[in-house]
Amino acid sequence: MAEFRSGFVCFVGRPNTGKSTLTNALVGSKIAITSSRPQTTRHTIRGIVHRENSQLILVDTPGLHRPRTLLGQRLNDLVRDTYSEVDVIAICIPANEKIGPGDRWILEQVRQLAPKTTVIGVVTKIDTVGKGQLAPQLMAVSKLLGPACEIVPVSAKKGEQVEVLVNVLAAAMPEGPAFYPDGDLTDEPEETLMAELIREAALEGLGDELPHSLAVVIEEIVERESIGDNPPMLDVHALLYVERSSQKGIIIGKGGARLREVGTASRHQIEKLLGTKIFLELHVKVAKDWQRDPKQLGRLGF
Repeated sequence: MAEFRSGFVCFVGRPNTGKSTLTNALVGSKIAITSSRPQTTRHTIRGIVHRENSQLILVDTPGLHRPRTLLGQRLNDLVRDTYSEVDVIAICIPANEKIGPGDRWILEQVRQLAPKTTVIGVVTKIDTVGKGQLAPQLMAVSKLLGPACEIVPVSAKKGEQVEVLVNVLAAAMPEGPAFYPDGDLTDEPEETLMAELIREAALEGLGDELPHSLAVVIEEIVERESIGDNPPMLDVHALLYVERSSQKGIIIGKGGARLREVGTASRHQIEKLLGTKIFLELHVKVAKDWQRDPKQLGRLGF
């Protein structure tokens, strides 16, 4: 009988290299928010991948970046702590973008902070290029990481090579028992996932000025009494915090239209997550310069 392997994996890479999409593809369910905005991920969400002879715990960190605010600094600290605690660091580099200084900087940080940790290369978004473009990119990534590193090309969107990646990661894990029961997909509290889904919907289609400035807090969840055979419904109250009044206007939109869209989109995702109907109430508040204020950062969960 094959031995059971289990351990922790961290996907790293520049913003928008497909780390969260890859996490969701491996877990088989949406647990990490995906967005074309840099710095979308705020929490180290753990996704759990179950296979017959292995269990992978995926730690989805915010991307390492050169911080400009106290929030940026705290997010970086979070990433650094994670690096030193995982069994494998998978560096994600998209197939459709040349290797740049950002990739080299991240590799440098990884080697410095976790010199003994196994590193593998993941070339993401292979569905966006032809075979003629993919081969030179694989060679360039191999040259960057060194001949000892395994490299796996994948398309999380199309599900191509995802299982190959699972096998490569599992083979790099130590022998040991499963950390989580079968069926668990994440150890994040539901409130965190709900707040992240609202944040994702609010960032959709917006300009670059908002990603960092937006925080979402679930104020309360109240279960309504069920009527007859209908399953109980949940009332969810959430606050969206921005740093300036102008940003509040952007989130709310003309006559509240934008906020209603955010509510509809996130409500569907949350209902899918919880498996129950919800009534979602959203309010937008201004917390001036919260990213630079230690007290407010603490209050908003950072």
